[in-house]
Amino acid sequence: MNQNLIPATDPAEISGSLPFPFTQQTYCRYEPIHQRIDEARVLVVDNLLRDERDVSAVARQEWGVMLGAQLRRERHIAGLAIENILNNISRLVKRPATEVAHLSEVAEAESRFQPDAIVLSGTLRDFDYYHQSILDDFGEFIRTTKTPVLAICGGHQLVGLSFGARVITLDKLEQHEQREERPQEYQYRFVLITAPEDPIFQNINCPDPEAPARILRVWQNHGLQLDRIPAGFNLLASSYLCRNQMMVKRSDGQLIYTVQFHLEKSFEDWNKNRTRWEHPNDSRDGRILFENFLLLATS
Repeated sequence: MNQNLIPATDPAEISGSLPFPFTQQTYCRYEPIHQRIDEARVLVVDNLLRDERDVSAVARQEWGVMLGAQLRRERHIAGLAIENILNNISRLVKRPATEVAHLSEVAEAESRFQPDAIVLSGTLRDFDYYHQSILDDFGEFIRTTKTPVLAICGGHQLVGLSFGARVITLDKLEQHEQREERPQEYQYRFVLITAPEDPIFQNINCPDPEAPARILRVWQNHGLQLDRIPAGFNLLASSYLCRNQMMVKRSDGQLIYTVQFHLEKSFEDWNKNRTRWEHPNDSRDGRILFENFLLLATS
């Protein structure tokens, strides 16, 4: 490695100026990514609206003549989101087998594909824009599946909704009360780990992976949140704008991890990085969480 790329300042001299003890240094040394998972069958679920069959009367009324344009946007965003998730899986697993299914087809896809893990994508629209039957059918599925699940952003909210929580804005209003100009969590934000003993946080700290993990730096892009931690779930991470950033269910034979942030952005940022001398600090935590979930799901 080119040593000129590493700051000469002693990390101990810097740490006193930080608002909290993040890593005691301002960089993370180069860390090659080794595929530690030999095989995994992963069902990736597209949670975005698909066509007119999926939308509610509320969406039809509010979108009006723009219904077709709005659905085309859903499909465009869905393509980007699914590609990003699949890219994570292909980078982390030596011999991955993947299938993509729409939210409305997840139960049938699980029965046919027999995955080791299920990953739920994010969403773009408020949930009262979804036809109620889609939400009801997913609720029945997620409350009974025994396949390990990782739910991302809107998927996190969808899981919470299915277990009795409400989805509200960051201002704690109902979705229909604040469609426009909502406060949002956007770009990279710090998230406080509240249950560092959970195995999902293994190897988070750099350069000392054995040290207790306390802070995540993850990509945020949302204006909705869950109003509570549903019964049966435990809180794993929190932030000042959105208390429920991450939770887990480890009961009734289920393993369900949900994250409000976009941990799948990790390899997207890695590809955009201009050099390979240092590991991108912004994206590392998301990659580690994704990898740890797959390790837990396939163990």
